[in-house]
Amino acid sequence: MNKKLTFIFIINICFCSLLGFAQQTDSLTTSKTQDKFGIRVGLDLAKITRSFLDDDYEGVEITTDYRIGKKLFLAGEIGNEKKVYDEDYLYGNTQGQYIKLGVNYNAYENWGNMQNEIYAGFRYGYANFTQQLDAFEIYNTDLFFPRDLRTVNREFKNLSAHWVEIQGGAKAEILNNLFLGIHLQLKVLLNQKEPDGFGNLYIPGFHRVNANSSIGVGYGYSLSYLIPITKK
Repeated sequence: MNKKLTFIFIINICFCSLLGFAQQTDSLTTSKTQDKFGIRVGLDLAKITRSFLDDDYEGVEITTDYRIGKKLFLAGEIGNEKKVYDEDYLYGNTQGQYIKLGVNYNAYENWGNMQNEIYAGFRYGYANFTQQLDAFEIYNTDLFFPRDLRTVNREFKNLSAHWVEIQGGAKAEILNNLFLGIHLQLKVLLNQKEPDGFGNLYIPGFHRVNANSSIGVGYGYSLSYLIPITKK
């Protein structure tokens, strides 16, 4: 966890430097400003990177937003995830799809023709997924008895979950219409459909489920491209 927080802190410092440099450079080269309005589409690089580094995870997420005002954007994400859990007493996996829809508000004041963002956002999320329970072990503290591992091999289909989340992040235009972004997420689980006799351990898009709390967190960093439609 400390390594993740350190990494996120370093990325934030880099973004602040990029935004400051871009603002200073553009203010010296142009006096007439034009805001671009269009569709921006990208990929969550965090999920792609984790898929390569973590044998127990596969995931991909497409991000998109559409500017509807000077500060306001319609935004959303759609993705697919698979999480394998090979823990001390439980073996199986979760896989499924999710979609998140909402808005972003850009609080950053750009100079010149730059399109950088420091934003706050809101999302409503929905996931449809399957849980596979391969085996579980009866917890036993008495070493006299052998392990009681029970094989199940049962699939629980048509599970679902709903949640809301708050996002905070930044996007910097590193090349013309090409953006590098980072964001943090705070999620609240509204409801979920659980299999009989077996709780959800992981929900695609929401991530790990805590039996004692409905709060979840997440982060991501993305590379996206803006397809300009109009300029104002």
